[in-house]
Amino acid sequence: MSRFSIVNWILVLGVVLLAAVPLFIGSDSEFAGADGRAVERIDESDYRPWFAPLFNPSAETASGLFALQAAIGGGVLGYVFGAARTRRRDADPPA
Repeated sequence: MSRFSIVNWILVLGVVLLAAVPLFIGSDSEFAGADGRAVERIDESDYRPWFAPLFNPSAETASGLFALQAAIGGGVLGYVFGAARTRRRDADPPA
């Protein structure tokens, strides 16, 4: 096993631990998101919106649009990384 693959496996193990350990440490905690807390704060304040939204989708549609936005962002990010890798590979021909 090469040094490169050992480092990759250590990085994968680190990512898995970063995702799993908080689930065991705070298993009885409530996972309230920042959006929910922000909405609570806004509701508590004397805030009045400046204008009404032009498009007010249902919750399911909003979730779908959010997922679509994430998918498009992931696609763009993957394309940029792939193009950069291809450009670097083509610039440095193998010796």
